[in-house]
Amino acid sequence: METAASSQQPELPASGRREQSSGSVIPDIPYIRERDGTEQRATFFELFFDLVYVFAITQLSHHLLADLSWKGAAEMAFMLIAVYWAWNYTTWMANWFDPETIPVRLILVYVMLASLLMAVAIPQGFGDEALLFGCSYSALQIGRNAFVVGVTPAGDFNRNFKQILAWSILTAPLWVAGGLASDELRWVLWLAALGLDLLAPLVMFWIPRVGPTPISQWQINGQHFAERFQLFVIIAIGESIVLTGATASGTGLGGAHVVALGLAFLGSTALWWLYFGHVAGAVAERIGQSMADDVGRMGRDVYTYLHLPIIAGIVLVAVGDELVVAHPDESLHVSGALVTLGGPALYLLGVMACAARVGSPQSWPRAVVVVLLLAAIPLAAQMPAIAVSAALILLLGSLVVTEELRA
Repeated sequence: METAASSQQPELPASGRREQSSGSVIPDIPYIRERDGTEQRATFFELFFDLVYVFAITQLSHHLLADLSWKGAAEMAFMLIAVYWAWNYTTWMANWFDPETIPVRLILVYVMLASLLMAVAIPQGFGDEALLFGCSYSALQIGRNAFVVGVTPAGDFNRNFKQILAWSILTAPLWVAGGLASDELRWVLWLAALGLDLLAPLVMFWIPRVGPTPISQWQINGQHFAERFQLFVIIAIGESIVLTGATASGTGLGGAHVVALGLAFLGSTALWWLYFGHVAGAVAERIGQSMADDVGRMGRDVYTYLHLPIIAGIVLVAVGDELVVAHPDESLHVSGALVTLGGPALYLLGVMACAARVGSPQSWPRAVVVVLLLAAIPLAAQMPAIAVSAALILLLGSLVVTEELRA
């Protein structure tokens, strides 16, 4: 996650300074987006950039399907966070830097290539391709942050990115060493590396003798920022549709398989509705209306951290839908029930957490549905998959109708 830092603003040359009356520390250089108050939208190149992450999400779903166990779930969760963190940091950077300029476009191409290599390594990310996964992740983080440091003039913004770059360099040896280590040691090294990456924004990229980067200077365009993360949710939901459609096409399309595919599609539609129906717009609006000193903190909390369970829930739903479509008449067993019902529960918890963070009134029906989903897992493990899917759609559909009536 990229930030724009410090409350003290040293004098910069005219070519490297925004109007001081605006209180902005964002440098006025050709690569920066226009900050004239007009609404910013995602560019076509940003949509192109996201295509790599469509593939990455698909790889994560397949990885869990190939090893539907606690070990497989832990590996998938770890790599999902790393993939999301790479995309998330780049989104913060592109909130300031204009992808329509050639230098910014080129650095994003570099990040795309590194992200593609990271995604390719996912199936063996904790095996033979661990080194490729760790090096790709570290290379894209260091390369992107080094670019920002190199093209921005001396000042608060530049110093902020120097601190972000320092944290990326700090974790790089752990990522590389983890790729070379044995399985047990790899977990230790990589958990330490990812833990530091997750901690960095919370401590505002604190560095000894320098201190943190003041969060009051995290100046973002709320509309563009919200749109980018909403698009990532669309990516994840779209991947679940692709996965179930591909699975159904290989089953012979018998009656039960077609019904299961229809239920899976309705489930994806319900997930979309429960996020975009009212929550996504309300959250973005609240962030846009927040005080300048708090907008960066809210953006960090809501999108950098609290969208993680939303994305993870969608990935679990995709895996559960694949199991139902492939084997509609068979029981799900405990592992299948956990992903089929636990995925929507995790998704709803993430949605509730986002709403709570911006002070929106909580929907008690969402909490009731979460409790019912988790309580039903033992029973669902013994039931035919298609019956569980039908009950899930009935529950999520009822929640959609309830929220529309309440709205």
